Amino acid sequence: QVLLVESGGGLVQAGGSLRLSCAAASGRIFDRYVMGWFRQAPGKEREFVAAISWNGGNTYYADSVKGRFTISRDNAKNTVYLQMNSLKPEDTAVYYCARGVLGASTWPRVGSEREYDYWGRGTQVTVSS
Repeated sequence: QVLLVESGGGLVQAGGSLRLSCAAASGRIFDRYVMGWFRQAPGKEREFVAAISWNGGNTYYADSVKGRFTISRDNAKNTVYLQMNSLKPEDTAVYYCARGVLGASTWPRVGSEREYDYWGRGTQVTVSS
């Protein structure tokens, strides 16, 4: 079983930055998979934020975060990151990291939560205006 643990969430003012981390407990099966970030705001469905290929060579972003968020990974540390800049109140949500199923390596599959099989418990991000 893959254990994913998110960290780095918190309260920040609009325009500020946060860096989320997601550490996988099992490194042996981390570095061959797409990793993704999703978020769920109160009263809304969970939505795709960003994804990164197994080697970091390809990244994908939701239009709402493109140019402000950057996803990256360090396979030696079994960790994926989400750098969030120019945060807006509408970015407030619980952010989840997830591991893609084997073979889900391209768009649009990486944008669908159905293509992810292991999920972390989430970290709260709150952006005040």
